[in-house]
Amino acid sequence: MARWCYRHRLVVVVLWVGVLFGLGAAGSTAGTDYSDNFSLPDTDSKQALDLMVEAFPQRSGDPNTVVWRVPEGSVRDAAVRERLAPALEEIAGMKGVGEVASPYTEAGAAQISEDGRTAYAQVTFAEQANAVPKELVQDVVDTAGEARRDGLQVELGGQAITRIQEPPTGTAELVGLGAAAVVLFLAFGSLFAMSLPLVVAVFGVGTGMLSTMLLSHATDVPEVAPLLGSLIGLGVGIDYALFIVTRHRKGVLRGMEPEEAAVIALNTSGRAVLFAGGTVCIALAGMLVMNMRFLDGVVIATSLTVVLSVLAAVTLLPALLGVLGKRVLSRRQRRRLAAEGPEPVEARGAAARWSVTVQKRPKSIALVAVVVMAALAVPVLSLRLGATDQGNHREDTTTRQAYDLLAEGFGPGFNGPLQLVTEDAAPAAVQALVERVRATEGVAQVAAMPSPPGSDVSVINVVPTTSPQSEATDRLIDTLRDEVVPQSGETVHVGGVTAVFKDFAAVTGDRLPYFIGAIIALGFLLLLIAFRSLVVPLTAAVMNLIAAAASFGVLVAVFQWGWGAEALGVGKEGPITAFLPVIMLSLLFGLSMDYQVFLVSRMHEEWVHTKDNARAVRVGLAETSRVINCAALIMICVFSAFVLSGDMEGAMAGIGLAAAVALDAFILRTALVPAAMHLLGRSNWWLPAGLEKRLPHLAVEPKEEAQEPGPVHAEGRATESAVPGPRAGAPVEEAGSVVYGFVRAPDGEPVADVVLTLVSTGGRQVDRVTSLADGSYILSAPSGGAYLLAVTAGAHEPWARHIMIGGDALVHDVVLSEVGASR
Repeated sequence: MARWCYRHRLVVVVLWVGVLFGLGAAGSTAGTDYSDNFSLPDTDSKQALDLMVEAFPQRSGDPNTVVWRVPEGSVRDAAVRERLAPALEEIAGMKGVGEVASPYTEAGAAQISEDGRTAYAQVTFAEQANAVPKELVQDVVDTAGEARRDGLQVELGGQAITRIQEPPTGTAELVGLGAAAVVLFLAFGSLFAMSLPLVVAVFGVGTGMLSTMLLSHATDVPEVAPLLGSLIGLGVGIDYALFIVTRHRKGVLRGMEPEEAAVIALNTSGRAVLFAGGTVCIALAGMLVMNMRFLDGVVIATSLTVVLSVLAAVTLLPALLGVLGKRVLSRRQRRRLAAEGPEPVEARGAAARWSVTVQKRPKSIALVAVVVMAALAVPVLSLRLGATDQGNHREDTTTRQAYDLLAEGFGPGFNGPLQLVTEDAAPAAVQALVERVRATEGVAQVAAMPSPPGSDVSVINVVPTTSPQSEATDRLIDTLRDEVVPQSGETVHVGGVTAVFKDFAAVTGDRLPYFIGAIIALGFLLLLIAFRSLVVPLTAAVMNLIAAAASFGVLVAVFQWGWGAEALGVGKEGPITAFLPVIMLSLLFGLSMDYQVFLVSRMHEEWVHTKDNARAVRVGLAETSRVINCAALIMICVFSAFVLSGDMEGAMAGIGLAAAVALDAFILRTALVPAAMHLLGRSNWWLPAGLEKRLPHLAVEPKEEAQEPGPVHAEGRATESAVPGPRAGAPVEEAGSVVYGFVRAPDGEPVADVVLTLVSTGGRQVDRVTSLADGSYILSAPSGGAYLLAVTAGAHEPWARHIMIGGDALVHDVVLSEVGASR
């Protein structure tokens, strides 16, 4: 498929562009129909909500508030009333505003605080917040704001008002892409190569989000789902393309033709991308274990975006590689390739040196890594699930100031009232319940709402003395449900937004262990099949749990304890959103599995060929740590940018996942995992013989089959096969073989200290030696097949040629000259 996409690149690109614009046209025509129902079936708060909707259908619109306060005097003063009353009348006359409940009416007397300095008017739109036009909301805000003057503060709160405070759609994505572009340019040194992962990610995320928009008409998709889908899609889309492009560039730098390098990159790193994408989708599907209808839409949006990102990486990317050809390298790299020939295969630089350090000091490195991760995980012991509200917004927002004014004027519990809802209760029983609730500790106000005509549903509004996010409010809900309501003898349900999120947090906490167990078991099984080992998947499971604990520790410290929250622009501290752990753990386990697959697949490949655990771990870390760290840095940039999304849940997920990726890549996969594998030795690859026979085979890395060797070029200088090879697909003896001979100058003199490298068709270094004083060398191959023999010598032109090794030893002399190489 990779070869077909490479050769038919224009067709592939046109198809992807057509799909993207087609989905865009359909999405703009159909619009969206997102759902924001966070309640759970079979909970007390859900039953209360159902009865409220049945009894008060006219209140289905979205209520918002206009709040004003004077530092001296009273809001009843004529000067204040003359400024606010006309503004409220103008707002009431706007098309799309259903009702405005003013405190300057007889029915609105309770909307003025006891000290007379704070008042509010309730503005009810005709539609829910998501459907209210932003232009209408802005008109309401501007009209109310015109009443401000010195000594009169006017602020607005509500879900619809929150929408106009959000930054323009796509701001977080654009900032993330810009940061990723900088990292990619520093990594590749080429504008063309830098653009490839970005283009692939844009197509993957774009088609994913537009598809989610259309699916919102067919199933319940929460409004936060596209945000989370774009967050994970940008991260994995850029990373997957990065892994493939990096492998492709290595192939080109080592003398391969761009087409062959692309095919091999897709057949190696592309397989790992498919496997990694599958693990992410499985981890996301683990959310279904929670049996929360709200999460189904999140699973659909995020999984669809990941699938389309993987599809773009394995189809669109090879087509784009075909468009670029050798321009995937920078000009300096192309000049160096032409002048010096293919670069050596062996990993060099800081990554190789670090790999050797880990091999020499595995115990000390593992100890330091464990201590750091344990310290960061300590705050997770204080994790408290709940709900964020406008009290968590930044201090400079009108919604936060309106929230604070209401709390100051009417009490902290005013922003999160509870509703006691009962059906078929006699008026006397309702009044008795009101008195019993009024006498309950923690209740500031209580009042029965008038029942609508023809309805037997009774509603009692309860205002706590504490804020919606206070633990004391949670205890009050428990007291009402466990003590006060049973004493009434009536069937009463405790509802309200605060109760809904409390129930959500309780259900999440109860089901979370099953969810974690399910995704760990699925990940363990996949790695067991892929790497034929019990220890490797067990190590991965432990590392994933460590990463989760540490990342949630960071999340608690920032968002719950408030360490740096205001500086980061994420608002005031509060509990962690109840549904966030499920979503974050799904994404975290999926991304952790990605890095585990890319790291261990290279180690496993080396282990299969050498059966040397120390070498396998060292080589695998040296060759993958740089690209994993680069990929992690990109994800950190993308995720961190979602602090700018204007959505508290998006900011929490962004910071939490950025911390998780940083800890996972820079500490776990780069230090703790390889150190642990060095300490475990050969037991890393242990698998009982009985289990080996029963497990299906799932290869992340392809088998290196015998194939017809093709020409290799060093910037225009073609070479020929050293020996005729069998036809493609012909059987070759699998026993280890060798190639040996002499390296000589054109005059026949032996050339010593020449580095000869034998490279497999998959780009893996098989053996590497230096010629002796008489020019002799000998290289060993694990099996017969096609290989690349590369020669580098300081005083001679570099030399590279495809050779075919059979069951017998191959004699192959190398003659170096100033102008090329010949047999």
